[in-house]
Amino acid sequence: MCGITGFWRPGATPGSDDDRAHLRAMMDTLVHRGPDGRGMHLDAARGLAMGHTRLTIIDLHTGDQPLLAGGGALVLTANGELYDYKMHRTRLICDGARFTTKTDAEIALHLYARHGLGFVEHLRGEFAIALFDAERERLVLVRDRFGIKPLYLCQRGESLYWGSELKAILAHPEVPARLEPRALLHQLMQVMVPGTTAFEGIEAIRPGHMVVVQRRGDRLEIERRRYWNATFPLASEHDDQVEPAPFVDGVRERLMDAVRVRLEADVPVGCYLSGGIDSCSTLGLATAMQQSHVKAFTIAFEDDAYDESAIAATMTERTAADQVVMPLGVDKLYGRYFERTAWHAERTFYNTLGVAKWHMSRTVHEHGYKVVITGEGSDELFGGYPFFKRDLLLHTRSEAEREAMVRQLQVDNAVFAGAILAERTHEHPAMNDLVGFTPSWIQPWIATLARVRPLLAPALREELAEYDPIVAIAQTLDPDSIRDRHPLDKAQYTWIQTMLEGQILSWGGDRVDMANSMESRPPFLDHRLAEYAFGLAPALRIRGMREKWVLREAMRQVLPRVLYEREKFAFMAPPATLRPQEWAQVRVLVDRHLGREALETSGLLDVDAVEAFVAKLGREVAEHERSEAVNDDIVLNHLVGLQVLHRCFVQGHGRPEA
Repeated sequence: MCGITGFWRPGATPGSDDDRAHLRAMMDTLVHRGPDGRGMHLDAARGLAMGHTRLTIIDLHTGDQPLLAGGGALVLTANGELYDYKMHRTRLICDGARFTTKTDAEIALHLYARHGLGFVEHLRGEFAIALFDAERERLVLVRDRFGIKPLYLCQRGESLYWGSELKAILAHPEVPARLEPRALLHQLMQVMVPGTTAFEGIEAIRPGHMVVVQRRGDRLEIERRRYWNATFPLASEHDDQVEPAPFVDGVRERLMDAVRVRLEADVPVGCYLSGGIDSCSTLGLATAMQQSHVKAFTIAFEDDAYDESAIAATMTERTAADQVVMPLGVDKLYGRYFERTAWHAERTFYNTLGVAKWHMSRTVHEHGYKVVITGEGSDELFGGYPFFKRDLLLHTRSEAEREAMVRQLQVDNAVFAGAILAERTHEHPAMNDLVGFTPSWIQPWIATLARVRPLLAPALREELAEYDPIVAIAQTLDPDSIRDRHPLDKAQYTWIQTMLEGQILSWGGDRVDMANSMESRPPFLDHRLAEYAFGLAPALRIRGMREKWVLREAMRQVLPRVLYEREKFAFMAPPATLRPQEWAQVRVLVDRHLGREALETSGLLDVDAVEAFVAKLGREVAEHERSEAVNDDIVLNHLVGLQVLHRCFVQGHGRPEA
């Protein structure tokens, strides 16, 4: 796990001293991703600069990057992990390749030399890669299939800049830091357009894509290619009457293998542990495979309605894992910790779970660990979220059956009303046309959009009056991957293409983990397991009202009974505006970023409207009238987060202290 960055300016006047200084500045922003080493490749004649900051996990002594092959004709920097690398390396050596390191990343160079752009088909893992082919005058930027590892790109004229994080690109003096108006609205409503960022001119390379940059004289031709997609079968190909036993075995075997390869490291590997069956399953398998006790890290919230630490403890007792429980109160979720997390995330977030995970990764780091296995991705594969269940019920059951079931679903998830499930139905023509219905996962954010649009500054409101964020999101989704699919597959596909990468794996994953130099590995997002799961009949994923049924059965002997029987519980931090003593602590952050002076300085938000919102919130807290606690918490977090982004990046205040 590392940080990569660089630029290619073929028409620029060679100036190696300036290029070196600029690359060094870009690398400095990524030191948290790679505090153990730094490496540069500078080619002044070509205007090429490639940088790497290293977190040593595999090959602690000879794996420094950039890596070269072919006498320097191929140059590679990589972030992430490539699994099965020992077998690849052995095969390649048998075919005549010569390796100079024992690091996993070097296989990518030799696979490219043999397969060209098809090399990515042979890669298994979570990765972001920059590879320069000097003979072909070609740069290849690749992101893993689900977007577990980040990679961003900016083209300005005939120059190209890239980096693991936006801040690395913004560190180059040729790239201005400007928030993009349409992206502001997406930041406030939560759902980004796939492939976009908060900043003007900077794109996110999409999951399962590669960007091929070919030099033509002093020009750069850029081609974006999709090499992988989450592919579900046609609805007519599903058989809900299929015998389940072989598929239970199939899930178990593939999950075991995914965990096995992710335990590969030259440093200790721990586990994140919540009270869900996902992280408990990975812990159970990891403890069976490891010779020593596994250390498990758990967050404990003060609010009992959100705390899962007690139920997680039942899993550590079963596995004899060494559990580290980290208590978190509101004092740790706001203030400077909120600001620091927003700087790392480079986007707003609706819930302070990201802040909680920042603390967790710091705890992992303090215990001397650089790697953990996590449970992310299970809900995406096996229909784990309540909104998937709602769509399945609404579009496959009779009216008499679904009314009671959907009502019970709302009751069971009442604590998350407004975030996980909308409090009432919201439809949008663009989604109805594309999917056949408006997926339940996006409905809370349609409601949030209506609440935040009036809070934009008047000039921005006018500029964006005709802009429809839902249309923009729908237009990026592949209709051929949605057409004629089962309703559950449609819901899962649209979520995977948007919120998995834009939320779960960003401010809920890599960005807050790597903030403290800690790598997270999600075995459920192993593409071999995922491709198998996509083909499972809907009735194997959700059976009756039981989500992730096939996974539960696969892990039945691994999980304690209380976990096997437990319904999905969304992992979120509690709203911090429920009680006056909590609001008093949050108010310090609110005053700093949502006060009149701060609002007028940024010019992003309507000063009077935001002040009225904050005043109303304060009155409701004081009077204990918090019927819209989750909804207001969402808006408050987004407003503060947007102001923090402006202060840190546009105003240039840089990284907040924590």
